[in-house]
Amino acid sequence: MSTTVVPLAPELWPEFEDLFGKQGACYGCWCTHFRLAPAARRESSRERNKDHIKARIEAGPPPGLLAFEDGKAVGWMQIGPRADVPEWNNKGRGSAPIDPADASDPAVWAISCFFIRAKARGRGITHRLVEGGIDFARRNGARLVEACPIDLSRDSRSIGLFVGSSGVFEKAGFERLVERKAGRPLMRLTL
Repeated sequence: MSTTVVPLAPELWPEFEDLFGKQGACYGCWCTHFRLAPAARRESSRERNKDHIKARIEAGPPPGLLAFEDGKAVGWMQIGPRADVPEWNNKGRGSAPIDPADASDPAVWAISCFFIRAKARGRGITHRLVEGGIDFARRNGARLVEACPIDLSRDSRSIGLFVGSSGVFEKAGFERLVERKAGRPLMRLTL
């Protein structure tokens, strides 16, 4: 089966909405976890999260990539400058930047989240999204792409895999920088 990876433009909202389903993926997150401060997340709802990401998509530039198979969205990867996902930069997180200036540098990008349709898991879609993300980042002026994946997971359906698997990033050429939290390395690819 052929997989196509494209930037999430506003006209692809119906496909994104279909992929995330009525629940909004990971318990109604709608991929806002690293976009909203903890207090805002606690006060938010599934619908407000959906409205937040929809407004972000409409404002542009694309906040990530969609993977398609046979015309249907089967995967999502959030990628863009670190500043676009402010909570990813917090000092207490394993994903915090090595150099604090990287948090606002438009050439330092982050791959912060994935969501793969349940029936499409285990087919290498995450690998293809990362490959497409590297190209997308390069074309848009990134000099570094960072990720903070998980080392081990019991299976491909683990909720912890929303950050990706370190094996996927290693295969794509990312190097481990530091491991502030056990099993969650901060990884980097220099473009």
